[in-house]
Amino acid sequence: MKIGVIVAMDAEFRLIHDLLEEKRETCIGDRVFVQGRSGTKTVVLAKSGIGKVCSALGTLEMIRNFVPDAVINTGVAGGIDRCLGVMDIVVGERTVYHDVWCGGKNAYGQIQGMPVYYEADPHLYRTALSVPAPVNLTGGLICTGDRFITDRTELEAIKNKFPEGLAVDMESCSMAQVCYLEKVPFLSFRVISDTPGVEKHELQYRHFWTAAPQESFEVFREFLKAL
Repeated sequence: MKIGVIVAMDAEFRLIHDLLEEKRETCIGDRVFVQGRSGTKTVVLAKSGIGKVCSALGTLEMIRNFVPDAVINTGVAGGIDRCLGVMDIVVGERTVYHDVWCGGKNAYGQIQGMPVYYEADPHLYRTALSVPAPVNLTGGLICTGDRFITDRTELEAIKNKFPEGLAVDMESCSMAQVCYLEKVPFLSFRVISDTPGVEKHELQYRHFWTAAPQESFEVFREFLKAL
């Protein structure tokens, strides 16, 4: 099985890179793809860059050049539900845009002609939730938009539109949309790095990267083993 793994940032890339063995690099344009192994699985790792456009382009390049059996997005996200704390993990049962409105009869979050929600591949989703984890592992809705959410007012606006939302990020739904169009199984697997709206939120986010996030990302290795 060949699995495409896409992250947005350097810090996330390094953590997943360290999980792989027998690594070799391929450069396509300005993007580096690392092919390696995790147990019996072939893994192709790439950093897309932050935001919807970069992540969509990185996903399409991964699919067109490496033809993975599935694409998995991992990295960090902001927790927007009280059931979640820093270091917990959200497995995206489905994803939605929290910053899209096309007017007319379209639902909020829906790009005209596309679904409102993009569903995770059922096998990937069930497998992820079955992995033993030392942290809270929760399945549900991930909301995506081109904003780093820091303000409680913004958080409440998203929760009002999508009360079932568990996490916010800047890439999951755009990757899901590309995989939907390309008919490739997809899952987003996100570690909670911060909880928008709390006091000193940005300090909380910075502290996450010094507080051994490796432990949470090790759960991702177990997920790959279970596939």
